[in-house]
Amino acid sequence: MTMHDMMKAARLHAFGGPDVLIYEDAPRPDPQPGEVRVRVRAAGLNPPDWYLRDGYRALPPEWRPDAAFPLILGTDVSGVVEAVGDGVDRFRAGDAVYAMVRFPENVMTGSGAYAEYVTVPASQLARKPAGIDHVHAAAAPMSLLTAWQFLIELGHDEPNPFQPFRHAPVPLEGRTVLINGAGGGVGHLAVQLAKWRGARVITVASPKNAPLMRELGVDRFIDYRTTAVEESVRDADLVLDAVGGANMERFLRVIKPGGALFLVNPLGFAGQAAAAARGVHVSSTQVRSNGAQLAEAARLLDDGTLRIVIDSTFPLAEASRAHRRAESGAIQGKIVLTVA
Repeated sequence: MTMHDMMKAARLHAFGGPDVLIYEDAPRPDPQPGEVRVRVRAAGLNPPDWYLRDGYRALPPEWRPDAAFPLILGTDVSGVVEAVGDGVDRFRAGDAVYAMVRFPENVMTGSGAYAEYVTVPASQLARKPAGIDHVHAAAAPMSLLTAWQFLIELGHDEPNPFQPFRHAPVPLEGRTVLINGAGGGVGHLAVQLAKWRGARVITVASPKNAPLMRELGVDRFIDYRTTAVEESVRDADLVLDAVGGANMERFLRVIKPGGALFLVNPLGFAGQAAAAARGVHVSSTQVRSNGAQLAEAARLLDDGTLRIVIDSTFPLAEASRAHRRAESGAIQGKIVLTVA
């Protein structure tokens, strides 16, 4: 291989803590038919990145990845089209683009975003919003598509790994929506989409998120450290829980009969019977790559209807530091790697 065929990437040769991310030379990928090669300018971090880096240790052993090392983490990119494969006519070299790459199909192998170049199926790609820079565009895809597919439009007919029925968004205009984890990547975008659609929005987050929540125009802010949400809200039409973990069942008490509970991370939810008894519809879905939805959302990012909050940026060479930041737990918005 000549140097021309190589690139820099942050790769894993083993599962483990942040230090297993090694910045090194790697083969540059070539676009297959229907794909585009993107020169990456920025790559966003998301929870599946650190779950995979860790080898999905939280899952039962039979569900864990059987990985072929070395692998490159990351799904979310913003950059510039550098080459197009056969059959691609919607994009050409020089186009600024953003995407969530091959998710969830590459959830166990990595989608290759922590690198100078990545190949992306053209159907998963959209033109980058002109009004924002590559860092903000790279921060958007997974968080934005998650919020969009939960609240606005599912956008696909793939089987749902979490339930036997298709997830369906509910009407938001004039409704009361409570968002738990509103300072995080998915949460802060869900807040803005719900406001855009005319909902009354109550948010639950840590106190340092209060100023951001005011800026985003939320109708009520609850500091989860001082207030138990299940004691103080009774009138929600919809709860979107972007956190998961223990005791998601507590949200059933804040929802009106006939309302809905949407769980971004449903694993461990044990309230199906209680929900049925209360007439609350519980639903979840797995976010999927979707270029058309990113193109639609780009208009909202362009005109300022949606704003992406950046927690911090790190150069690609310091991906392990970025992962340590992610694990600190006190982040607001998104962490992004910049690629020189």
